[in-house]
Parts: sequence; C-alpha cells; structure tokens
Amino acid sequence: MSGGSKAEIRAFFDEATFTVSYLVADPATREAAVIDPVLDYDPRSGKIATTSADALLAAAQGIGLKIVWILETHAHADHLSAAQYLKAKTGAKIGIGAHIGEVQKIFGPVFEEAPGYGEEFDRLFADGETFSLGALTFEVLATPGHTPACVSYKVGGAVFVGDTLFMPDYGTARADFPGGDARILYRSIRRLLALPPETRLFMCHDYKAPGRETFAWETTVAEERARNVQIHDGVDEESFVAMRRARDATLAAPVLLLPSIQVNIHAGHLPAAGENGKRYLKIPLSVPIEADASL
Repeated sequence: MSGGSKAEIRAFFDEATFTVSYLVADPATREAAVIDPVLDYDPRSGKIATTSADALLAAAQGIGLKIVWILETHAHADHLSAAQYLKAKTGAKIGIGAHIGEVQKIFGPVFEEAPGYGEEFDRLFADGETFSLGALTFEVLATPGHTPACVSYKVGGAVFVGDTLFMPDYGTARADFPGGDARILYRSIRRLLALPPETRLFMCHDYKAPGRETFAWETTVAEERARNVQIHDGVDEESFVAMRRARDATLAAPVLLLPSIQVNIHAGHLPAAGENGKRYLKIPLSVPIEADASL
C-alpha cells in the first residue's frame, strides 16, 4: 500500500488483459473506490469468472475498507468491466464520464440497440466536477481523444489517467476507434502534463515496452514530459497527430473489442438471458459483398 497525498493506493494487475485496476482509500474513514475493475472472460470458451474482482474485494475486506465508488475512466475495449458484480457485492455507485451517451450512440446500432443516455450508470461526471470519498476530494478531468467519454480522476497529487497515457517508454493511447481523435488526444495529454511535475500518474494498462523486464504502471508528469517516446516536451500537435494516425493504421482491433464494448457501455451489465437461460454476446460479421450471396 502506498500513500498519494493522503489517499492510500493499491494496484491490481491483470496480465491476461494487461489492465491495472486500483483500490483507492481514505485513511480517515476507510471509505474506498475501485477504479477500472476487470471481469474475467475467456473468449475461447465464453466463460466468465470473478477472480480479479474477488481479489479486490478480499483486499478491501482484509484492511477494513468500505467500497463506496466504482469509477470507470471510459468504456474499455480490451476487457469486460466487473462494475455490476462489485456493485451487487458492495452497494457502491458506478461513475463514468458524462459523454458516455455519445459512445452509446456510436456503438448501439452496431449491436442493434437503441441509442442510450448513460442511464445504466449511477453518476455521469462532467469536466471539473468534484465528489467526495470520505475526507478525500476527487476532481474529474475530461481527457477525450481515445474515446469521447474518457476522463481522468485526480485526488490530491495522484491522477488515474485511464488509457490516455502509457508509461514513458511505451507512449500514448490509440485514437482510431469510432469517436476517437488524435488531435483531441494530444490536447488532453498536454492538459495532464500541465499539472505540477511531481504529480503521480497511474496508468490503466502496461504492455511492457521492448527492453523492459517488468510491468510498471506508475510514473510522474515530469517523467512523461522528459521521456515519453511519443509526446515528450517539444513534440508539437501536428507531429503527434501524424505519428498517431500512421501508427494507428497498423494496429489490429483488440481481441476483446466487440465483447467488451457491448458490456461496458452498459456499466458492466451482461446481456439479458434468453429463453433457454443463457446469455449471448453479439459479434457482427463483416462479409465481403461479393461473397455475401453465396454464404
């Protein structure tokens, strides 16, 4: 456990999805928030498990914490959220950025769903909004670009940046998903990097850059400004946008993109069970026009 301007912070790394979830607590009241929790999902079998979420719950119970918030930095495309499972276990409220409705409008038609307005979440956070966790105050920073609804959560001298930034030796988020924008991403990152140099930044992912032997997910504003391989000081907006667009054009879709998005835009709710009691995810197919009639 480490302290971050009075907040106690514990990280939980899910190597299967390279995702870092956080347990953030107020030492005075023992109230806690979980940031970006993972629901275990095996795409080969369709099996759902709660091992990662249960580890968070056990850790919280072990040190006497009461989880009152579940905070999503955005609708993730690389893992399913355990928000609903944790809410059922703790009664905590689920929060996300206020622009989640835009993401729902983009992806709803993909899965034959009506556009949403974020009603599945308990709280939609606007840029600059604050809320309490015991004696701690969280501030919401809108950091779109990866998705329209991305936010970062600042508490004292610590900021949880979601997918906006990675460790300095790895770079920044992709911006080619529907609703993403490399130019907007650049401005969001520069907003984060305008914070005091000693500000601690906590990543949502680490992919262990080539040459690095261990996973890592904590850095500082000063380190990012000095060493980030894609957006260190001196990289202007046009250069960053050109780099990001060229690199994104070479990237494959995340393995769990389609399962993750249709669950996460609904605050971690799994699809309703069918008449046979089973739940089904939709996987839209992209079929070449010339082959469509023969398949």
